[in-house]
Amino acid sequence: MTTVLTTALPVPDRALPLRLSLTPSEERCRLDGVWWPHSRDLRAELPPLVAELDHRWGRITHATVNRQLWPTMPNHVHTGTHTVRLGWYDAEQDPYEITLLSYEVNRWDLLVVPPETDPETARRLMATASLAGNRQSPSALVDPASTRRWGAARWDSGAPRDWRAEESTVPEVLER
Repeated sequence: MTTVLTTALPVPDRALPLRLSLTPSEERCRLDGVWWPHSRDLRAELPPLVAELDHRWGRITHATVNRQLWPTMPNHVHTGTHTVRLGWYDAEQDPYEITLLSYEVNRWDLLVVPPETDPETARRLMATASLAGNRQSPSALVDPASTRRWGAARWDSGAPRDWRAEESTVPEVLER
């Protein structure tokens, strides 16, 4: 008997739109934006993201992610115009974050909304994380209960906090 194991992932249709929301550049925030990939395949998902951000931020050369969200971790991804080197972490990086590096400008941190997230929740996350002045960690936004696990205080700006509010959930986002 022959057993064939495959790690093939569904490849997203490239005709699908890039789901990306960036924080206004003049605002000081914990996150620079939000990305909602269509799958957990970095080889398929990273090229359209990099292509868009290359135009805004300069050539993206490196990216780091937490392995928890991605089933396979390539060492690099070909974007069509250049190669992006990938690094991965376990405890050192928030599971719902991708860090993108460029020699030209610096670094950017994006919230990664899990691909299987329902559209209404994803819309809320994209709106909340992109709000000017947002200082919440990616895990605190995606899973408010994770604030205790990840210690959201380490992402804090140093501003005074109301420690009694630690049990609260993500604030309601108003339609604009």
